[in-house]
Amino acid sequence: MKVLVLGGTRYVGRAVVDAALARGDEVTVLNRGVSRPAPAGALPLVADRTDPRALRRALGGREWDAVVDTWMGAPRVVRDTCALLAGRARHFGFVSSWVVYERPLPPGADESAAVIGGDPGDEEHGFYPTAKRGAELAALEAFGDHALIARAGPTLGPREDVGTMTWWMRRIERGGAILAPGDPSDPLRYVDVRDLASWMLDAADRDVGGTFTTLSPRGRHTMGEYLDTMREVVGSDAELVWVPDEMVVAAGIRPYLDIPMWLPASMRGGMHEIDASAARRAGLDTGRPLRDTLADGWAWLRAEGEPPWQDTHRWLDPHVERRVLDQVSRAGGAQPR
Repeated sequence: MKVLVLGGTRYVGRAVVDAALARGDEVTVLNRGVSRPAPAGALPLVADRTDPRALRRALGGREWDAVVDTWMGAPRVVRDTCALLAGRARHFGFVSSWVVYERPLPPGADESAAVIGGDPGDEEHGFYPTAKRGAELAALEAFGDHALIARAGPTLGPREDVGTMTWWMRRIERGGAILAPGDPSDPLRYVDVRDLASWMLDAADRDVGGTFTTLSPRGRHTMGEYLDTMREVVGSDAELVWVPDEMVVAAGIRPYLDIPMWLPASMRGGMHEIDASAARRAGLDTGRPLRDTLADGWAWLRAEGEPPWQDTHRWLDPHVERRVLDQVSRAGGAQPR
């Protein structure tokens, strides 16, 4: 299969390129050539996608069987890209996000649930959920039934460059008492980046279109399992101090913005109860063990370190963490485990 990956040097895009090369696909990578070079074995094309003329020149007269796009900026860029590729590519896969669903989401809702508004022609990209929704609409307008929209939940694994997984790993590596928000039985759902990438390519092969939520099944994992497994993988004797949601919120700590992967029960609604079985019926394999995802992620992080563009200081202030843990200790509340 001839595959064009838009991006292709970072996280999900890189996973798609790696999977495509491993399959023996003919891979083209288009990006600005800024963050890092295209992986060996892929044909590099350099262009700033925000400039339609530069994009047109870079694409030339080439054609592809499938395109995979991970864009997270202004939807207008996806609209312009699709306009150039419609008729020159059979299939268009777009990596979106589960954040496009309206809150509160009813428990057990599937892909037919209400979503937020979005504008495919929007020039702005300040609000991530509406940007992703606008880009979804752009892909669907151009490719119709040949567009695959993957509404990915938290995506974990090697080269994770947001901090969702890597922040927790570095915090556990430092050891000591760690603020673990909520309860160890709180639900955890995610998708391994490599499983997502492989599925999108396989779906392109079969010309599978439609919108799918890509997540592990409901009830398979918990936050306690996530952090306990991470301690074992990292080889840390850190103590997890589980602090009730209300106390963490009262300390001014922002869910998901200060502590990744954490949503208090009052904010979850049905997000962790989404029915993601449609993607599995369409071939998504989410059976990879959590330990393998974390161990491979830790091996990558130790070998290469955080990417230079990742903001390692955006997460929980250590002084705030210490203050909350001191409050818990004085109150005789949660105990390390």
